[in-house]
Amino acid sequence: MTIREKLEKREEETLSPFAQLSVHSKGREQEEEEDPLRPVYQRDRDRIIHSKAFRRLKDKTQVFLTPEGDHYRTRLTHTLEVAQIARTIARSLDLNEDLAEAIALAHDLGHTPFGHAGERALNRVCSLGFKHSEQSVRVVRLLEKNGKGLNLTYEVLDGIRNHGMSSKPATMEGKVVRLADKIAYMHHDLDDAVRAGILPDDSVPYKIAKVVGKTLGERLDSFITDIVVSSAGKNDIEMSAPVWEAMLDLRNWMFENVYTNKIAKSQEGKAERLIETLYGHFFNNIDEMPYEYLNLIEEEGERPERVVSDYISSMTDRYAIGLYEDLYIPFPWTLK
Repeated sequence: MTIREKLEKREEETLSPFAQLSVHSKGREQEEEEDPLRPVYQRDRDRIIHSKAFRRLKDKTQVFLTPEGDHYRTRLTHTLEVAQIARTIARSLDLNEDLAEAIALAHDLGHTPFGHAGERALNRVCSLGFKHSEQSVRVVRLLEKNGKGLNLTYEVLDGIRNHGMSSKPATMEGKVVRLADKIAYMHHDLDDAVRAGILPDDSVPYKIAKVVGKTLGERLDSFITDIVVSSAGKNDIEMSAPVWEAMLDLRNWMFENVYTNKIAKSQEGKAERLIETLYGHFFNNIDEMPYEYLNLIEEEGERPERVVSDYISSMTDRYAIGLYEDLYIPFPWTLK
């Protein structure tokens, strides 16, 4: 018996009847030989961590564009916090921790530079539209490894595609990540807003605080514990009615006080115009894109609109700004 088979047997013996077992995966689009050490979801997790798209997340905006300070979240730290919350919930409910972690680590791989401002701009300017969850699937299916993709399992792809609030993941682990994403960004975005001086530390309304706590730590613990208690023994991931209502109220309050805050969002208009300008430039100058993107059009028959979006969304904030400066900002020169 291989180490992988021992681990798969352990899953069968210890995980919840509602968990997605590795041996019951619907598989990959391209069949592969099994790994002697790792079950399929652990293998997916490792591929994601070693991908270029994952590394680029460290220089992509979460909420605050180009903040001055070392402790503001980036898209990478957001991803790691989602993975930590998802693993805690999955482990507490005897679900497949490897699957939950893989989905969490990949859920934002297709995000644009400049956070949701960049996403709005690309969705507006690209005639095919743009949605970061679908782009994340496209990254792992096609764009990574020079057009070969990562060949992830069906369950991981489903969880990535369906991590939005209105989506319905096919697995319990996908449902865990869907909530973990919301809990993580509300927790750390509020923390960053306090750090930036946009909100005082005790600004959360009493109606919310009396249900889930006054401090960041109390609220995080309340949300996670409530999910575990409310979902135990059920074939669904749930929250109790009071805590669910408090989470929705907190989310709405965050939109009013952080996500649309004039100070926090003062640079978003510039970021959106930058993204729109870069899109227009490369759509009209296709041959200036890197070879791997040209190959998608010339060899794979992909539509130019989509491939330009692929290129723009792959950029980090820093790369996009530098490219814009190279293309549109005059620089001094001297005769030699």
